[in-house]
Amino acid sequence: MPEPDSKHQAWLARLRRRADLPALAARVALITGAPPLRIGSVEASLAARMRRAGLPLQPRGRQWQVLPPLDASLAAIAQWLNANGITGPWRNELLAVTDEQQRTLGAIERCAVRPLGITTFAVHLVAARADGRVWVQQRSQDKAIDPGLWDTTMGGQVGADESTAQALERETWEESGLRIAQLQELREAGRITFRRPVTEGYLVEHIDVFEATLDDAVLPVNQDGEVQSFECLPPDELLRQLQAENFTLEAAIILVAWLRRRGLV
Repeated sequence: MPEPDSKHQAWLARLRRRADLPALAARVALITGAPPLRIGSVEASLAARMRRAGLPLQPRGRQWQVLPPLDASLAAIAQWLNANGITGPWRNELLAVTDEQQRTLGAIERCAVRPLGITTFAVHLVAARADGRVWVQQRSQDKAIDPGLWDTTMGGQVGADESTAQALERETWEESGLRIAQLQELREAGRITFRRPVTEGYLVEHIDVFEATLDDAVLPVNQDGEVQSFECLPPDELLRQLQAENFTLEAAIILVAWLRRRGLV
């Protein structure tokens, strides 16, 4: 592995810090059930505003409790948040709501997870050619988050009714037009967790990373309109683009880890 200079080390340190940041404003636990289980976090002022609006939410000490039935209450909260401009666009996608042991308790519309600090789960794929060049995608300019930035070969959310394997298969096809059978030497590469403030609230996300090799004759082709283009970059150019901050934060962390595992950074 090449010896990194001080500028390079500072860049890596900044990346790591950006992946684990506290909320910009104080947040309190969002709980449900008895005994109470934590399912997220919320700014106390927003929780009080929702309570005044008649939503199924009540204070419990320094915490705020979502009243049963959980799915119906979360649906009402999500609709109110969206109607009041607190979320991004409505997605018609349900994501799992879990406790701190990652047990699924319910589901909620995807656009509402960040205001409520609900943990989400995602999958990313880093696909490379045998010569070490890596396939990366440029996100569509229409994407609500990080439009036009570069990303891993594939990255997407795990739906409420999906396993990690099912999400990997679905997202790989939708974003890159690839079938699992085309991914040679497919393997798990660990989980990376991100905690940081975002425009809509607070992001907590566990990303399960997968690696694979693609035959030179296999080319990724987007199917769902969310990818603008693909490029296949040699490691030195990939690193240069990463340092130029042309990639999403999540992709940068994942791809730096990929390079490190190969002694390239």
